[in-house]
Amino acid sequence: MSDALSDRAPTHVVIGGGVVGAATAYALTLRGERVLLVEQHERGHHNGSSHGATRIFRQGYADPEYVALTSRALVLWEALEGAAGEELIVRTGAVDHGRAEVVDAIAAALTEAGIPHETLSPDDAAARWPGIAFEGRVLAHATAGCIRSDRAIEAFLTLAERTGLADLRFDTRVTGLDDHGDDVTVTLSDGSTHCSSSVVAAVGSWAPTLVGDLLAGRGAGLPAIRVTQEQPAHFPSHLPDQAWPSFVHWAADDDVYGLLTPGEGVKVGFHGTGPVVDPDHRDFTPVPAEAERLQAYVARYVPGVDASKPTFISCLYDNSPDEDFVIDRRGPVTVATGFSGHGFKFAPLLGDMIADLATGGAAHPRFSLSKPSPSGTP
Repeated sequence: MSDALSDRAPTHVVIGGGVVGAATAYALTLRGERVLLVEQHERGHHNGSSHGATRIFRQGYADPEYVALTSRALVLWEALEGAAGEELIVRTGAVDHGRAEVVDAIAAALTEAGIPHETLSPDDAAARWPGIAFEGRVLAHATAGCIRSDRAIEAFLTLAERTGLADLRFDTRVTGLDDHGDDVTVTLSDGSTHCSSSVVAAVGSWAPTLVGDLLAGRGAGLPAIRVTQEQPAHFPSHLPDQAWPSFVHWAADDDVYGLLTPGEGVKVGFHGTGPVVDPDHRDFTPVPAEAERLQAYVARYVPGVDASKPTFISCLYDNSPDEDFVIDRRGPVTVATGFSGHGFKFAPLLGDMIADLATGGAAHPRFSLSKPSPSGTP
């Protein structure tokens, strides 16, 4: 018998147990809402975009709107740390360096937001952080650091469970979505069906195949979500852990990010350069030429690690054409995608924003499905 017929039927079905789905489930339970969260893979899996032990938290955006969102997210991260009783952001600080027009724009946005920061010469920066070779402008801000990402996801899930309002089901696929107008019937691989007036698809790279047609049928197509397989790597560090800030190099070619993962090394990767893939059919194998290019970059710009001993990681990116998030609702369906490369830092705020939508709130104009595409076509 369908759970939807019981007196404990969920008010919301959240599809996706990565950081965005987990944060959404928690945000909904904090509002007293009953939630069923379903995830096609096991708890803590490595098949999507959320896995791994660390992600960067930084406020260094050239866009003032995103800087403001980082400040809102930081307040919620601190609240989550209090609720979970553990440190989730390790304040290592962050450094941006490279192209002057980008670094200067970041400095201007941080100044406008009142966020303390400092500029340094490449030589002064190298003296402070000898593990990194700097070029061009250098900017540091201390509010940044590393998110303990695997622990953060567990915190969202565990706290949602503790409310008694969340039913979490892993290794459970969605096998059908039937749109009835005011509600949607969700059919699951465990044989159950759930009819709900609020279905949240927080599925990242799987959004186009899961809800693309459903949204199009409601006259609201998704933007072209580009799904790629990225291949950052951990490199063994020659230096103590405290020597490493998070860092972004706005290089002449591809932008590069890095951060320490304690016990694994310094993670370094190009931003969004991987091959386009089908998220259900990928090989998890590094592209040899790109692996060599990353090692060459690290040998030149990250002298504090051993560039000859990478441990490659495979993860999915799902990005909209302008790299803005996509968060909107049409009828009973809320979609959340386009977060890769910079979304994790906003997780508790994203959960709040999606919970707002799922309970009748309005979409953020910048992230809505109605926003004109970068080419000017709706």
